[in-house]
Amino acid sequence: MPVPKANAMLICDYVLTEQGTHKKSLIGIFENIQTARFPCVHHSLSVYIKLTDAQGSFRFRLELLELKTNTIIGQNEVPKDVAIQSPLATHELVFHLRNIAFPNPGEYEFRIFANNGVFGQKSFFVGSIREKQS
Repeated sequence: MPVPKANAMLICDYVLTEQGTHKKSLIGIFENIQTARFPCVHHSLSVYIKLTDAQGSFRFRLELLELKTNTIIGQNEVPKDVAIQSPLATHELVFHLRNIAFPNPGEYEFRIFANNGVFGQKSFFVGSIREKQS
């Protein structure tokens, strides 16, 4: 059976889904986070994933890891199995994460799983804003 392939994985402030058409609008796409102090709490972020090449029933889970320590600092999952009929079809997933605490500056990574196997990842950097001295 074909396993999913991630065509797109984007981090943003929020994803809106239009009723009726189910079109997605990604609001505030970003690649990095800058903060004045650590630990830093990001109150709301979303991850949009577009996938293809899948067929069958899948349980999808998203994990957020601090790469330096290989520690999971956040996760979310689709509450039920997703049935995908054709590997030619595309499918969209949206995960909302709330109150994620980034303990240190450095590299972090989102990993998307289908039935406990990783099929995509997106890394990003959380950095420190240097305060201007007067």
